[in-house]
Amino acid sequence: MKFTLSWLKDHLDTDASVAEITETLTDLGLEVEEVVNPADALSAFTLAKVVGAEQHPDADRLRVCRVMTDEGEKQIVCGAPNAREGITVVLCKPGDYVPGLDFTLSVGKIRGVESHGMMASWKELTLGEDHDGIVELPSGEVGDKLVDWLAENDPAKVDPVIEIAITPNRPDALGVHGIARDLAARGLGTLKVTDYTPVEGQFASPIKVTIDDDTLDGCPLFTGRLIRGVTNGPSPKWLQDRLTAIGLRPISALVDITNFFTFDQNRPLHVFDAAKVAGNLRIHRAVGGEELLALDEKTYTFQPGMMMISDDNGCESVAGIMGGEETGCTEDTVDVFLESAFWDHIQIATTGRALKINSDARYRFERGVDPEYTFEGLERATQMILDLCGGEPSEVVSAGDVPDHARTYRLNAERVSSLVGMEIPESEQRQTLTRLGFRLEGNLAHVPSWRPDVQGEADLVEEVARIASLTKLEGKPLPRLTTGVPAPVMTPQQRRLQLARRTCAALGYNEVVSYTFIDKAAAALFGGGTDATMLANPISSEMSHMRPDLLPGLLQAAARNQARGIADLALFEVGPAFTGGEPGEERIQISGLMVNRDGPKDVYGASRVMDAYDAKADAEAVLAAMGAPAKVQVLREGDVWWHPGRHGRICLGPKKTLGVFGELHPKVLNALGLKGSAVAFTLYPEEIPLPRKSGATRPAMVMSDLQAVERDFAFVVDAEVEALTLVNAAAGADKALIEDVRVFDEFIGGSLGEGQKSLAIAVRLQPTTKTLTEKDIEAVSEKIVAKVTKATGGTLRG
Repeated sequence: MKFTLSWLKDHLDTDASVAEITETLTDLGLEVEEVVNPADALSAFTLAKVVGAEQHPDADRLRVCRVMTDEGEKQIVCGAPNAREGITVVLCKPGDYVPGLDFTLSVGKIRGVESHGMMASWKELTLGEDHDGIVELPSGEVGDKLVDWLAENDPAKVDPVIEIAITPNRPDALGVHGIARDLAARGLGTLKVTDYTPVEGQFASPIKVTIDDDTLDGCPLFTGRLIRGVTNGPSPKWLQDRLTAIGLRPISALVDITNFFTFDQNRPLHVFDAAKVAGNLRIHRAVGGEELLALDEKTYTFQPGMMMISDDNGCESVAGIMGGEETGCTEDTVDVFLESAFWDHIQIATTGRALKINSDARYRFERGVDPEYTFEGLERATQMILDLCGGEPSEVVSAGDVPDHARTYRLNAERVSSLVGMEIPESEQRQTLTRLGFRLEGNLAHVPSWRPDVQGEADLVEEVARIASLTKLEGKPLPRLTTGVPAPVMTPQQRRLQLARRTCAALGYNEVVSYTFIDKAAAALFGGGTDATMLANPISSEMSHMRPDLLPGLLQAAARNQARGIADLALFEVGPAFTGGEPGEERIQISGLMVNRDGPKDVYGASRVMDAYDAKADAEAVLAAMGAPAKVQVLREGDVWWHPGRHGRICLGPKKTLGVFGELHPKVLNALGLKGSAVAFTLYPEEIPLPRKSGATRPAMVMSDLQAVERDFAFVVDAEVEALTLVNAAAGADKALIEDVRVFDEFIGGSLGEGQKSLAIAVRLQPTTKTLTEKDIEAVSEKIVAKVTKATGGTLRG
């Protein structure tokens, strides 16, 4: 948003300097991006007078001038056609930087004649496009500063231009009047408010307006009037200077007036050449396929549902964004239809993005304009057209109504202290809101129509604090609210995930953070890809479904690394997996993936391919770090993406699965483009039971000073008997004495019959009350043999 200092002072009565204004704007939240002050680049230039001019001896187009300056008479060679005796000029001395030429002057020789400076043109001073000759000033004394002369005779040329950044929540600051309101509320001046008198219509408008019923949500209000007999010539100099200063090109009086109100009051307007409008104007939705040659000389094709303004001949405007070339105003325009409407910001933004049109009108409508200013803007613009272009106005025609924007919130003066930490008296708070346009009735604040961003009591507090200046906020230490050791902030599950991450990293895994969206094919491999987890508006075709498991993302990451020459990987991820699209249909997982070998080859040891037991060891280490019980069961029957014979479920009973480990199915690896073998684990931390007693201390370590005893047993069992069944049976023989049971040998063949195998186990007995005698050991051994025989049907091997 750009504006000049003089433009601001049309709305703000202030003596503040540019520096004070810009500093205050930034403090108010309207950050100043740039200040362009032409006087800074012109401060060195002075006025001089040509007292003599003679033809250059060696050049037909050059003249040698004697110029009277504040340092005496100087000789200057000049090639301008108007260089002659008696004129007052702008002098650039040696050592001065000339902005229009982008170089610093020095004493030089031109065709053998010394030249001590130059006499500048308006273009060389960056004050205009005139480069046909040097500046001729109608008045001024030798030695006067150019900036002083301009400030008195042509102030627009040295008017500072301020550019501020507007956040999306402050559409009111897209008009100079709104910026002045903020500065006045801060106390940097007094806001100028001028009353207006509606222009009385002289005749009924021959052009009527209607809004289709299905378009009222996008255009609640459309107003306009015909003005006949206008003279559409160039706009006056003051208006052209205003628009030129902010980077706009003056076009004609009618168009310049609409641009003026766009920036002055944040009220975009549009003018139709009434002679080119066929019949009445209708605001409606596009069927789709309609085309319009717009004012930017580009043709746009409407999509179904977009809003458009049409006459009897068809589309004449992209509603709220840009008018059409066919009904645009020219110098020959005599009758003009002036439009002032209110448009829905979301629909304007959607249409603008779809058609890729950027205009000042779209920029403002999609952020929000004042709905109540629709009629006032029409009346004020009408009066300016009458003043500058003449003509006779019709009565106002309108369709729709001003939308209901009334909002009221309670002003609680104490909330400023609790929310912001500033002590501001209630009287000052009320005065601030009143200056910003809020209407106060008791403790209720009525929000003005130009502030769509104020949506609650906290926003009132923000306005008060913003005007008071957050730079006055002082840091204060918070009072101690508790005594002793504070309660932990993290939940048990959060601590578990933190410990899992640390453990995985310590085991050599690299963490991966992947999207929760994957493609349908990958999701289907892991039990997903259904309509329940499909996204309604995916960001790409490869991210169409919520992931049912973390492993697809890890496998895809591994495949990308393999494509770049990194073959041996260890990756892990912590995050949610989704079984449906409703709240609660997700599950936190911890997954690890190891691909190919355990390390590079070297002369001291052979590397090997990772197997299911590597994944099991890492899974058990992570579970132990999270506090899982040490005694678990490993069962079969995992999901279909695991290798059917090389995986296991870590369980607390058959129905409570803490995790799964093993090799992944070769079909899954092939489908995801992964080469070689891969082992993985997936853990479910929410399934780990919480300790019965919560506390920061660990239980005391229990150690026995009695000698432990180990005994080995070998049993002949059927080949289909699982080793876990045998181990559990042996461990249950005497839970008080038996500390550990593990399988250390498996034998098949030899003297054993077909369909049989031998499993050897080592049993560790740890007494706690007395040293075991041989009789005690024999008794326990008999119990172990009996338990295993009953559970497996096997016999003790001789």
